[in-house]
Amino acid sequence: METKIEEFLNYIEKQKKYSLNTLKNYNIDILEFKEYLGNEGFDYLDVDYDFIKGYLMKLYERKLSRSSVSRKLSSLRSFYKYLFNNDLIKTNPFKYVATPKKEKKLPKYLGVNEIEIIFNTPDLNTPLGQRDRLILEVLYATGIRVGELVNIKISDIDLYRKEIRVFGKGNKERVDPFGDYCLDAVNLFLNDGRKKILDKHKKSCDYLIINEKGNKITTRGVEKIIDNIVKQASIKKHVSPHMLRHSFATHLLSEGCDIRTVQELLGHESLESTQIYTHVSNERLREVYLKCHPLNKK
Repeated sequence: METKIEEFLNYIEKQKKYSLNTLKNYNIDILEFKEYLGNEGFDYLDVDYDFIKGYLMKLYERKLSRSSVSRKLSSLRSFYKYLFNNDLIKTNPFKYVATPKKEKKLPKYLGVNEIEIIFNTPDLNTPLGQRDRLILEVLYATGIRVGELVNIKISDIDLYRKEIRVFGKGNKERVDPFGDYCLDAVNLFLNDGRKKILDKHKKSCDYLIINEKGNKITTRGVEKIIDNIVKQASIKKHVSPHMLRHSFATHLLSEGCDIRTVQELLGHESLESTQIYTHVSNERLREVYLKCHPLNKK
């Protein structure tokens, strides 16, 4: 089984172009299932629907959330699909296992005033301050994922049309527009701060966002930068790159943008993934109504 797991992970990395984070989660989920198989004395090629039900019971006994169970099922469903496609099993037993309904948690987002405070925090007189402001501007202007941000190359940016070519999940390509504030941040960093960083370390780099040493930045590097900016801004929230994505979608819908357009901009395959933001917008409308309408209380 170890060999097949290794082959499967190599397949989804090289051919399916899955992210390193997805690879890590798949590996954890499949190895956990392998351990359960060993404890039960069961061969991985003989797994059937009843055996999977027993495994699910164990997962729920551990008080795992439905989203965690769903992820593990997705990992194993993909692994066994790979085994099926390679004629190692006659049918994929996970194909018939229903995915638990997701808990509906409203995504957290920032208010426009909080956005302004955070965005005005980086010092634009320094190369790193220019870069940090650019990170914020791109994430909020386009709604892209942090994994997509760090992979943007300069050749992916069309300054004239104000568009960025993005490669999302499964290496699917889309083009996201951006506005004048983001354009100013891109131009400032490209023409000033970025050149200074690269010249200092005598380096060249194809990627838009670089670290202080002139190398391509990592997702963790971006997360640390945003953490530091939020601390400097004295915002009492944990702000992640994904919260800027949530804010992007929520603010667009609040201002009347149609949900199909938001879906395309976010790179969601399913409209269902985007619909959660309509709940956020509706909840915000309700709060404003209850607070402002003169006849909502006796």
